Amino acid sequence: MDSKCVQFFQNKTILVTGVPGFLAKVFLEKILRVQPDVKRLYLLLRSTDNESAMERFRTEVLEKDLFRVLRNDLGDANLKIVLKKVVPIPGDISVVNLGLKDSDLLQHMWNEIEIIVNVAATTNFDERYDVGLSINTFGPLNVLNFAKKCVKGQLLLHVSTAYVCGEKPGILPEKTFKMGETLNSNGKLVIETEMELMKQKLKELQKQECSEEEIAQSMKDLGMSRATLHGWPNTYVFTKSMGEMLLGNHRENLPLVIIRPTMITSTFSEPFPGWIEGLRTIDSVIVAYGKGRLKCFLADSNSVLDLIPVDMVANAMVMAVAIHAGKSGSQDVYHVGSSCKNPITFGQLHDLAARYFTKSPLVGRDGSPIIVSKGTILSTMSQFSFYMTLRYKLPLQMLRLINIVYPWWNGNKYKDIDRKIKLAMRLVDLYRPYVLFKGIFDDMNTERMRLKRQDINKEISGSLEFDPKSIDWEDYITNIHIPGLITYVLQN
Repeated sequence: MDSKCVQFFQNKTILVTGVPGFLAKVFLEKILRVQPDVKRLYLLLRSTDNESAMERFRTEVLEKDLFRVLRNDLGDANLKIVLKKVVPIPGDISVVNLGLKDSDLLQHMWNEIEIIVNVAATTNFDERYDVGLSINTFGPLNVLNFAKKCVKGQLLLHVSTAYVCGEKPGILPEKTFKMGETLNSNGKLVIETEMELMKQKLKELQKQECSEEEIAQSMKDLGMSRATLHGWPNTYVFTKSMGEMLLGNHRENLPLVIIRPTMITSTFSEPFPGWIEGLRTIDSVIVAYGKGRLKCFLADSNSVLDLIPVDMVANAMVMAVAIHAGKSGSQDVYHVGSSCKNPITFGQLHDLAARYFTKSPLVGRDGSPIIVSKGTILSTMSQFSFYMTLRYKLPLQMLRLINIVYPWWNGNKYKDIDRKIKLAMRLVDLYRPYVLFKGIFDDMNTERMRLKRQDINKEISGSLEFDPKSIDWEDYITNIHIPGLITYVLQN
């Protein structure tokens, strides 16, 4: 491990939000494993009270396989000592003061905390607009206002996403947003107006006595329409962009680091290779393909897919904290991805997945191996729609006709298939900006940080590796990532 970074975290008090999310867990495990002499780790979890926060920490964090190396390294006695430094706190970033009710605890935290790491977010592409605004937009502002009250506060590190750039092609720089800027110059974006629009719509829907389901759908539709109006492809990246704007505008002298990862995948090497939790953007596609359910997909074979292992993102976060803490007034953005230094295309990934599942097929419910075909990759939405019409929609119209003439025949088969096709089209539309993405994420700032890391003498074993050039994609995808995915799917 890079010793100066390890030393930096000694006796430090850190607040981490977004636990027990995937990236937050990996970051937490890293800190505890390399620096058990950290002074205190406050973990903000959504829960009703201290007891349920502790229970969530135990079951959703500590007992996970990710922590087995730490458990083995420390042994029971030392683990108990280290865990006394971990304080799970019930709270919510969408509320002022992070929803903390205990005024004594709040004062104690403000007096003690030095580093604030905000990983909390909702990552649904078509999230309800009210939820997206409260967590991804105003949540970071609540965290910032909390951080400003920390007497010893040295840094706020905020995790965003590289895809706040929207669908821009070409080289995408690590630059901050100006308050109110849009991606299509379609008027000015006023965040307070967005909040008012959302509240107004919610009030109207409640007045009309809409069902919970209708309200949820209207809120999703509103988010998508507001995002596309200003040039973003979905509610997720739109609300994350506004969160970045608020942070940049209100940070005053507090040092701010924004980490923008690309598509996060399973661990590359630490604490062991192939650990994953949840199916991320491209993972559900790989699993569906392996199960023989994906015969056709919308993608450009030559499009670069920007994948980055989760432990590399956590390592970049650790490094950024050590470098920037206490540097008054600075604001820095880091792209953590692979498209600039070590790109892999969708076509290459498809070939590797096809090879893997041909050699090691998944087993169907009947016990026989699932044979995968190469599949059809279509590179435009119009080609995909035409394919879907010929393959599914025309036969579906025939089925609809039969349903009308013979309503007792085959029950709700038409409705069932129609629902599945609509769902498939919606998912393809949501994923379209990423599978047809033409951008490359410049990572000059991150490269400079990697060079600083190399300058630090390595006195003890381990590493803070976050250089994508060290990834052999064929080995990683076929021997680490897909096996890790399969393990996760089989266990869940």
